[in-house]
Amino acid sequence: MSGPGPRTVLVLAHTGRPEAVTALTAAVRGLHASGVRTLMTPEEAGALGADDRRLVEQRHLDGAVEGAEMVIVLGGDGTILRAAELVRGTDTTLLGVNLGHVGFLAEAEREEVAETVARVVAGDYRVEERMTLDVQVVLGGQVVARSWAVNEVSVEKGNRERMVEMVVDVDGRPLSTFGGDGLIAATPTGSTAYAFSAGGPVVWPEVEALLVVPISAHALFARPLVIAPTSCVGVEVLPSLDDGGVVWCDGRRTFPAPVGARVEVRRSEQHVRLARLSTGVFTDRLVAKFGLPVHGWRGPRTTPDGG
Repeated sequence: MSGPGPRTVLVLAHTGRPEAVTALTAAVRGLHASGVRTLMTPEEAGALGADDRRLVEQRHLDGAVEGAEMVIVLGGDGTILRAAELVRGTDTTLLGVNLGHVGFLAEAEREEVAETVARVVAGDYRVEERMTLDVQVVLGGQVVARSWAVNEVSVEKGNRERMVEMVVDVDGRPLSTFGGDGLIAATPTGSTAYAFSAGGPVVWPEVEALLVVPISAHALFARPLVIAPTSCVGVEVLPSLDDGGVVWCDGRRTFPAPVGARVEVRRSEQHVRLARLSTGVFTDRLVAKFGLPVHGWRGPRTTPDGG
């Protein structure tokens, strides 16, 4: 919770669609009616009607999270990842309302906006701290780039018509050399995102681990790996006929990984705090988000304690 003075919430939204503006308007009205100070960026506040715009305090994105106990995000996972850039390294909690498709990072759906606001006002939510990744690119003994990710860091080919040749190591020991489209290092949170589409396993968010998932690798051994959260994944871009590689962080931030560069990915000391409203287990979320068939299930034949 916030300190003395009115409680403060920052609202971010993907305002490109009418349903997003409808959800945004409902959230702003609900927060204002409950006496919560509501912050928005001028660009997003401009999507509101004139009367509703008066209910919010407009603040530029840089520093917008200062003093806010929570950021409510109305949008898909991309919008939520954008908000994660603001809250990382702070005590501010992130709560997503899904206006996209799958929306694994979101906690509520568009039709639950009013209930979500009521739960936030009542403080009726719990907070999960999710692991993030740090990445650096070393070239000629010098660190030439640094960044971080909530879901994944990928090292990919820079030229769509060619492969990227790389050697992968874990904890400073070589693992395999291969050519292909690249490699993903992901968190458990990111196991249902890019890593999943590349053939990686789904990892429950309570598990602390690093995922290593090759992308279309031409190699005898190119299986996804789940390694210790304390491990460091190294990717060295080898000289070949390619044009080197590029590093992507959550599909949002990118920088080059030229031939001869070494990319290092490890667990970050900073977490992202996600608000959770549901009391259900991750299995239920997985089934709901992916629409998995569960017909025929009859459930455990005994009570949890074996009685």
